Amino acid sequence: MREYRLLPPESVRSHPASYERLVERGFERALNRTQSLSPKTIIQEVSDAGILGRGGAAFPTGRKWASVAEAPFRPKYVVMNADESEPGTFKDRVLLMDDPLGALTGMIIAARAVGAHKGYVYIRGEYQDVEARVAEALRMLETRGFLADGLTIEIRRGAGAYIAGEETALFNSIEGRRPEPRVKPPFPTVHGLFGKPTLIQNVETLANVAVLLSESVQWFREKGTDRTPGTKLVCLSGAVQNPGVYEVAFGVPLKEILFSEELGGGLASGRALRAVLLGGAAGTFLTPQELDEVQYDYPSLRSIGASIGSGAAMVFDDTVALEDVLKLLAHFFADESCGQCVPCRVGTRRMMEILESPDGFDDAERLRDLGRAMQDASICGLGQTAPLALLSYMDRPTLWKRSAV
Repeated sequence: MREYRLLPPESVRSHPASYERLVERGFERALNRTQSLSPKTIIQEVSDAGILGRGGAAFPTGRKWASVAEAPFRPKYVVMNADESEPGTFKDRVLLMDDPLGALTGMIIAARAVGAHKGYVYIRGEYQDVEARVAEALRMLETRGFLADGLTIEIRRGAGAYIAGEETALFNSIEGRRPEPRVKPPFPTVHGLFGKPTLIQNVETLANVAVLLSESVQWFREKGTDRTPGTKLVCLSGAVQNPGVYEVAFGVPLKEILFSEELGGGLASGRALRAVLLGGAAGTFLTPQELDEVQYDYPSLRSIGASIGSGAAMVFDDTVALEDVLKLLAHFFADESCGQCVPCRVGTRRMMEILESPDGFDDAERLRDLGRAMQDASICGLGQTAPLALLSYMDRPTLWKRSAV
């Protein structure tokens, strides 16, 4: 049994898009094995493995696959969401450049399981080198006959907007329309791309499917916890010695990710830790004290009002004014709102204006009311999560004190 999972070890020297890599990583075995399994059996293994969606929502993957498979309408589609635009998040880029065959293998298996004959890989527009690598890997799979059962996969370049990563906005983009989120329900599993049942998954989720089906459910569940089996890719950035993408087992202490020599290596500046923004721009600020209390796992982080989100962990030392960070985030969300719904269009702009005013951070009641209104009434995740970092900052009084540089 091999010990490595999503990220290939340095000993793997074959070209990332080659047939040799497909064999070396066990993905050929996964593709051949699933040809002899029924779609129902494949979905059952994915469910038994306990794979949760790695794009941020953490929805049970097997349940989503079963919903698409059971939908009565035809045709069906499978989509890989590689429109990675969350600030501080770059795991999908690394995964697709270093090991594109994992995610593509998972996508082919997903298509067989749900009964889809058409797939789309939707890649962030700025990732043109990644697009070329994925295209090379896809050509090899086609030439070798791994796209069986009449499956065709097409690569689409992203629309250049953060909102295009929202699953229904992504569908609109593929259909040639403005990338605006749709009102849900109906959900994509029943009424998705071109109005048909659609399975859409994150790059990392599909890569997990590939490593699972190249081995076994028991092997997959040896890492992580009973409630959250497997591993997770973490994007470390900011004031750490070793920024980069790391694969960790669910349940590892969050502090270990930042400070162990094998991972983050501690603060690069030698100064004190001020805070960690966990989960990306739409994430949660955590205090140094909270790092001592939690594990990198959904239930543990949920207990302090945080989430893994996109897998980002941005580290700030005590030279950083978090108020300036929040202003930048507010500008980001105001710029990236598609403007379709009032709570997000007006709310993100108003949040930015308040924070830019001289006493904006002192107007706590108005900021909280604005944040709650955006969370309750926005159509999609952008408006619903845009206030999260600000609200988490306001909920942690120890972060308010200005740092002396």
